[in-house]
Amino acid sequence: MKKKILILDDEMSICLLLENFLSKNHEVVSMNNGLDALLWLDDNIPDLIISDIQMEKMDGYEFLTQLRQRGFTKHTPCIMLSGKSESKERIKCYKLGAQDYLTKPFNPEELDELVKKNLFPIHYAIEW
Repeated sequence: MKKKILILDDEMSICLLLENFLSKNHEVVSMNNGLDALLWLDDNIPDLIISDIQMEKMDGYEFLTQLRQRGFTKHTPCIMLSGKSESKERIKCYKLGAQDYLTKPFNPEELDELVKKNLFPIHYAIEW
């Protein structure tokens, strides 16, 4: 059974890129804003969320805050994407509950490793 990944980004090109890359091994659902994603999460629980930070309607920080306040998604791993590489941005995401932070443009190989690490943390470590 394929793991389900929710992609959240207001840039269609990023959504398509991530869908194309991740759908080979995973079930992928894309959303363009945090409000729609939160509504979708009322009836669905993904295994991993990959979210942009700068979005219209609701930014990634607010989305992550609300994600962690919900009982059924508070432990869902979340990788944050951003065009900003400053450490204060990463630290803010970690404090809000993100597992990882990836700067755009990202290396697909690094993304693949972060996805594996978050979907299969114990098995991934055993393979070392």
